[in-house]
Amino acid sequence: MVGLSLFLLVGVGILTWSVLDDDTYVVPPPSAGPALARPAEAARSLRLLEQAVGSGDPALAADAAPEGDRAAAALLRSLVGNARALRVRDFSLRFLDVAGGTEEDTWTAAVDATWRFAGFDRTSARAEVLVRFAGEDAGIVAVGGATGVAPVWLAGPATVRRTPDVLVLVAGTGAAQDAAARGYLARGRDALPVVGRVLPSWDGPLVIEVPAGPGELDRVLDADAGAYAGVAAVTASPDATSAPGVPVHVFLNPAEFDRLRPLGAQVVMSHEATHVATDATTSRQMPQWLVEGFADYVSLRDVRIPDARAAAQVIEQVRADGPPRALPGAVEFDASTGHAGAAYESAWIACRVLVERRGEDALVDLYAAVREGQPLADVLRSSFGWSEAQLVRAWRTRLSDLAA
Repeated sequence: MVGLSLFLLVGVGILTWSVLDDDTYVVPPPSAGPALARPAEAARSLRLLEQAVGSGDPALAADAAPEGDRAAAALLRSLVGNARALRVRDFSLRFLDVAGGTEEDTWTAAVDATWRFAGFDRTSARAEVLVRFAGEDAGIVAVGGATGVAPVWLAGPATVRRTPDVLVLVAGTGAAQDAAARGYLARGRDALPVVGRVLPSWDGPLVIEVPAGPGELDRVLDADAGAYAGVAAVTASPDATSAPGVPVHVFLNPAEFDRLRPLGAQVVMSHEATHVATDATTSRQMPQWLVEGFADYVSLRDVRIPDARAAAQVIEQVRADGPPRALPGAVEFDASTGHAGAAYESAWIACRVLVERRGEDALVDLYAAVREGQPLADVLRSSFGWSEAQLVRAWRTRLSDLAA
């Protein structure tokens, strides 16, 4: 189905930036945490894991696990393997504070984490993650919890496949994960020329991350439980912020994406790649219909699908209730409403109406101008000779014609 992505603009988290900006770090006193918590020992374990990732030493990573805990040691060794395959750079872990009570002789702490994938991320992601500790030596048991960001590569063993312009990270290992990773890699590579035909200055790179399922995707992006249950893909920063300059990756929900037919899967991937190419996650002032409609325009531009099929949901809606009074906004794009598909289709039709009025280059220029802060109404008047009301009238007429 067209338009299964969800545009994500997540606010900055609860990280205490004043602590992070202090060059001289002092381990906070444990008085506010549970009796089991040992911040000083935990900070040591974090330093060991940081050094292990930096040096590519799995044995050193195992030393960061609780003494005698083979499962935790294996987990931490796998993280070093992930980091090597992903070419992780600028990796750091800094203890912030005790974050929760004890559970099965473990305790959790908030940790400031930074990382980037060399060759793909120009800057580092920076997020607050939860780390679970155990034992008198406060060894690391797990990275990522029910709240905060839970990066895929820090959660456990993963499969990595790459080309010079596309990087794929899939949670888990084995034949099934390897086959899936290769398939996602092919989709990503096929998306590059699709986007390039409309935006020739962009040819990647593209990072695709695939958590184990929708629940894991929620945790990766620090979203409410169930937020991505019906969503196939989302473009977002791996640190769940929308700050300018942060890395932008495509995240797949395999429970939904893998159900798509080949053409639908490619359209979704190309749609998300368009968001990456236009840095859409930081476009706060952009009308959402333009962001999503433009991405669907790019992904569907050369796909031979009849309008009656590509816009089936909005056509049905128009036949039942008449054309919408206004272009779709955040409420209409909310996946939980069950009508987001019609919103994506109607936004796509709006962009096609603009292309038919002045051509594809004019649409690209309009998108860029609004992205840079120019008012939509001004660009419409200067480039299309339309007011916003005239655009809406033309769009409603097109939807009525399709539904006739």
